[in-house]
Amino acid sequence: MKIIAYGIRDDEMPYLKQWSKDKGIEVKAVAELLDESTVDQAKGYDGAVVYQQKPYTGAVLDKLASFGIKSLSLRNVGVDNVDADAIKRNDIKVTNVPAYSPSAIAELAVTQLMRLLRRTNTFDRKIAQGDLRWAPTIAKELDQMTVGVIATGRIGRKVIDICRGFGAKIIGYDVYHNPELEKDGIYVDTLDELYAKADVITVHSPATKENEHMLNDAAFGKMKDGVFIINAARGILIDTDALIRALDSGKVAGAALDVYEDEVGIFNTDFGSFDAIPDERLKNLLKRDNVLVTPHVAFYTETAVKNMVQFALNSNVNLIEKGSDDSQVKF
Repeated sequence: MKIIAYGIRDDEMPYLKQWSKDKGIEVKAVAELLDESTVDQAKGYDGAVVYQQKPYTGAVLDKLASFGIKSLSLRNVGVDNVDADAIKRNDIKVTNVPAYSPSAIAELAVTQLMRLLRRTNTFDRKIAQGDLRWAPTIAKELDQMTVGVIATGRIGRKVIDICRGFGAKIIGYDVYHNPELEKDGIYVDTLDELYAKADVITVHSPATKENEHMLNDAAFGKMKDGVFIINAARGILIDTDALIRALDSGKVAGAALDVYEDEVGIFNTDFGSFDAIPDERLKNLLKRDNVLVTPHVAFYTETAVKNMVQFALNSNVNLIEKGSDDSQVKF
């Protein structure tokens, strides 16, 4: 058995090598992402492990299938960039890593929320100018707030656990209710109800056509004045222009974004200077004291990276040997 792994970063290599040695399975690590210019390198392999934000196009998937590769394992959760028609017509089986480390995402989400509430960004900028005064940079306390959690899957539940530790009141919305949370009575019946009651709104929904721009002008209009917005899920869940308008009006008191709807080709890139960043809306957000942007790094912990690599490789082996895996995605 031979597996090719695309888009392997330096920080992933130790975990890939460890797995390959322990399993006695050959894995070819390719630094480049899987696309039409690199797909030919997969010829002669039994399966492919991949991670990327760019689309898995029909042309690439057709080529993989022509090489006899019908086992594709993603090292991430999202599958919205996979050409479903090409998957079906080529009978390619796909797995993802749905729970590489819920704690990694949840911890960053709450860390950034606390930074917003304690206004650390403003203090950092003041201190850099030699200003060590307190006023007027007064903070808020999480234990006095209601946190609205949209989507109560693994990550959402971790956020709930952490926020409860701070003493916050929790409300949640999800089409599918978690039985334990149901017993706690946290669920509201509609998003509109959550919008009206929450002081903090943190979104952990998947990226679907139905969820695109979930937080838009209409949604912001239904929220409390001075609400805080956290998004460590998917960029397209928030209409960026609507968020900027809500920040300008004061409807949104602060936002923490680990994702951005136009992040592909921008995040994880060194532009050399702030002015060279080729996105004016992003620069608008970055300049604000009450907005915290991280370049899609919530997943980026030692535990999560190890799990993403090794879980994906295990799933790929199962697809090759058994034709199925518990993390197989249905299209």
